[in-house]
Amino acid sequence: MSTRRIRGAAVTAALAAAVTACSAPSGGSGDGESAGPVVLGVASEPDTLSPLLGYGKDGNSKIFDGLLARDADLKLKPALASALPKITDGGRTYTYTLRDGVEFSDGEPLTPADVVYTYRTALDPKTNSTFKSELDAVEEVRASGDDKVVFTLKYPYAPFAARTVLPIVPEHIAGEQDPNTGSFNTEPVGTGPYVLTGWSKGEKLSFKANPRYWGGKPAVEAFTMAVIADDDVRATRLRSGDLDGAVLPPNLAATFKGDDARRTYEARSYDFRAVTLPTGDKVTGDRAIRRALDAAVDRDAMVDKILDGAGRPAYGPLPVDDPAFTEDIERAQGLGKAGKILDEAGWKPGEDGIRSRDGQRASFGLLYPSGDKVRQDHALAYASDAKKAGIDVKVESATWEVIEPRMKDTAVLAGFGSVGDPDFGLYTLLHSSLAGDGFNNMARYDNPAVDRALDDGRRSQDPTARTSAYDTLQRALVRDPGYTFLTHIDHLYVLADRWNGLSTQLEPHEHGFASGPWWNIEDWQPKK
Repeated sequence: MSTRRIRGAAVTAALAAAVTACSAPSGGSGDGESAGPVVLGVASEPDTLSPLLGYGKDGNSKIFDGLLARDADLKLKPALASALPKITDGGRTYTYTLRDGVEFSDGEPLTPADVVYTYRTALDPKTNSTFKSELDAVEEVRASGDDKVVFTLKYPYAPFAARTVLPIVPEHIAGEQDPNTGSFNTEPVGTGPYVLTGWSKGEKLSFKANPRYWGGKPAVEAFTMAVIADDDVRATRLRSGDLDGAVLPPNLAATFKGDDARRTYEARSYDFRAVTLPTGDKVTGDRAIRRALDAAVDRDAMVDKILDGAGRPAYGPLPVDDPAFTEDIERAQGLGKAGKILDEAGWKPGEDGIRSRDGQRASFGLLYPSGDKVRQDHALAYASDAKKAGIDVKVESATWEVIEPRMKDTAVLAGFGSVGDPDFGLYTLLHSSLAGDGFNNMARYDNPAVDRALDDGRRSQDPTARTSAYDTLQRALVRDPGYTFLTHIDHLYVLADRWNGLSTQLEPHEHGFASGPWWNIEDWQPKK
């Protein structure tokens, strides 16, 4: 096995060696020109705008800033901190110095107490946050003097610095409310380049430039996120000029080719589509069924026909170009293999070709969110492939309000994926301690070998040991899949060609709202 470098360990090593010099603000135009209001079409909206409940935890919030931020290449850079952290005590202590002169949008100064409050509240068992496990390494956070914050970790956690992109909230406002139900969840106050001016749930969120932003005045003085769940409607509104830009699936983005007034942007991603296979169900809970489905699926055809080539086959949760990907787990469709697995497990074909065992028919339901054409097409292709192996998959569309109470027992065409370090996406996807915790471990997967690998990968700072842990995990998932991994998808965006400074990052599953070419909208400049 090769000792491919784990990204998180590399980031930590770089931080440890970094010269903690001040960083100049990167946002803002400085020339006073305005690009006017911008209207962007996105598929979904956040449940909350409070970082205490998880909003913006991966960065790119326009309302808030973290101690650190990521640049276009996902390299960490100072934000509310004046420099990268000082790392001591063998990786157990991280010390941040705050940037001078930063104010919240209400005029109150940022202090170390705000940072301490943010992390302590996010970790409080009474706070309804599903990302506590992502901060598991934190033992204590405290203020030191007038401008420093010190994190003490329970164990050296290689990618910890990347966790400190978590947005910081003002204690003088959020601290006076219940973090779960307070008005701060919909009326946030932060230090970011924009302030929220209105939120019509299910329709739009409006923002204007924050005059107190420490990074300078943005040229785009106002923008709106129009929430449009249906892909076709977003494309229609973009074509009519109602939207300046939108996130679109490949088939609809392709319809704008040759449009000289618009540009298409493609972002590589860790975003994968997979079918959750609840372990409590009599059919999907059977390992033979899960292994047969993994063998029966034609991933290459999904990339070619559904994604129009804008993606890659998914053989597990890590994309094939991730440094930690185990290369020899790639596998082609094998209907013969699927049939053999089912035969040996006692699942015999009936007259209609669908298998059964002890009176139990090999049939289960598969939900996908209505309006999502990419997931619909994946679900239908998956059902078609499964039927060739003698498994009946009944596809059904529904709203998330309908899906959520049913996903404990019903398969879902789901999307996941996080950037930055293997631990970031894999732990919440697979660790048995998080089974049924909201959208964490939706399949309720429980594999002791995978749990051990996740814990080893999280707690080790040795790149070779971490590589070995994630290699063990990926091989275990092939033998005992809790999900059928289908494709990693590229994200496509189409925008009016009126600005300079647009780019894309390597993106997580969550995209459109905080990602896309507008990840740095505060840096856009109008074309002359």
